[in-house]
Amino acid sequence: MERTYSWSKSISKRFLPALLLIAAALVHQVNAQDNEKTSRILTLDQAIAIALKNNREAKIARLEIEKADDKLQAYRTRRLPSFKISSLVSQPLNSFDTTFERGVFGVYPGNVPVPLQDSVIKSSTNTTLLLSGQVTQPITQLRRIGLQIKQQKLDVEISETKLHATEQSLVNDVKRAYYGILQTEGAVQAAEESVKLYHELDRVTGEYVVQQVALKTDLMDVQTKVAKAEYEVLTLNNSLSAQKEQLNHLLGRNITTEFSVTEGLEIAQAAMRETNLVEARKRALEQRPELREARLRLQQANLDRRAKKSELIPDVSLTVNTVTTANYSNFVPRNVNGVGIQVEWEVFDWGRKKHELAEKKRVIEQADNTVLETESLVLLDVNSRFRTMQESCQLIRIAQLAQTTARANVQIAAYKYRLEAVLLKDVLTAQTSLANANYEYQKALLTFWTAKADFEKALGEDK
Repeated sequence: MERTYSWSKSISKRFLPALLLIAAALVHQVNAQDNEKTSRILTLDQAIAIALKNNREAKIARLEIEKADDKLQAYRTRRLPSFKISSLVSQPLNSFDTTFERGVFGVYPGNVPVPLQDSVIKSSTNTTLLLSGQVTQPITQLRRIGLQIKQQKLDVEISETKLHATEQSLVNDVKRAYYGILQTEGAVQAAEESVKLYHELDRVTGEYVVQQVALKTDLMDVQTKVAKAEYEVLTLNNSLSAQKEQLNHLLGRNITTEFSVTEGLEIAQAAMRETNLVEARKRALEQRPELREARLRLQQANLDRRAKKSELIPDVSLTVNTVTTANYSNFVPRNVNGVGIQVEWEVFDWGRKKHELAEKKRVIEQADNTVLETESLVLLDVNSRFRTMQESCQLIRIAQLAQTTARANVQIAAYKYRLEAVLLKDVLTAQTSLANANYEYQKALLTFWTAKADFEKALGEDK
């Protein structure tokens, strides 16, 4: 006995370290799997952040801002002097002669004519070059250019507003997709619970058939219900996979990326209590991108009218000119340089500028009416979305109460069926009522979440 004990003790000492290492490795593997599973959990805030960063439509909108900014920088260069060089290289096809008659330049004392006789100067047939350079600094045009620069700045802001609108629509789509996944997962869980219940009914009914308490047709009916419930689970899982692929597309990543969602969402009743309609209207008027764009369009229209009005003033520019020739006749100057003032003014335009200015005034009136119309539509949208969210919140309470009642009825019916107090059809009826109640509850949840997302979009929220 002592020998066996000592042998067991020696074996334990020898293999104990190895067992500890194996246990540690198993624990590490389990923790690694848990961490990997946790890391694949995608919260709603994470999904929104990824979408705002990687979504392709958002990237296109950001490029529009950069394009507008490049155009703005190009407009600013119009204030600076412009440098122009033009050249003409030509090959004369024939020469032309210039005749200076005798004495055409006068007569010197002593009756000496200049020239003494008729002189003919022939042009060269060599290749000629005419090089012209001009530096122009606008003066009176600077005011108009400044107004155009301000218009282009507003274009940059409008592009930023469009990006904001794109991001808001993107966030709304992400929320809808995320809530749809949550709703489908809830439906999958409810369907799986139905499968478990039907399997239990199948087992109990099978025992009753053996005991000749139930008919074989009852067992076939239950097995049909099991098959239908399993088919429903399959279709819901397929729908869930499609919804996850769509969300991955919105996030701008590989559609096969695996993830799971979390139910870290606020309670509907609490969200409603925190919502103030008056404050919501005020925030919407400040944040809605289409309203901001309409106001920017109005500012642009005013600047456009001022720029058009500045065309009534003559364009005055300071110029520096130089002209250089090569291979021309000797009497043609080689270099001509000059500094001057260049004035351009259309004196008579048949009333064109007057009508163009009147058109700009009407554009301003249109933009002003657009702002008022947009404000009215924003308020209508906020009020409508608030009422929809309010109704959907009440619908959740009703669906939740109906679900609780149906679940209790199923438990009671299943218990009575085991006691042979009710028929199988009563259990199946109760289960059908529970399935409908679960569906209505999940539908009510999705309706509320969707209504809440639409309400946040109506407020101009970007998250």
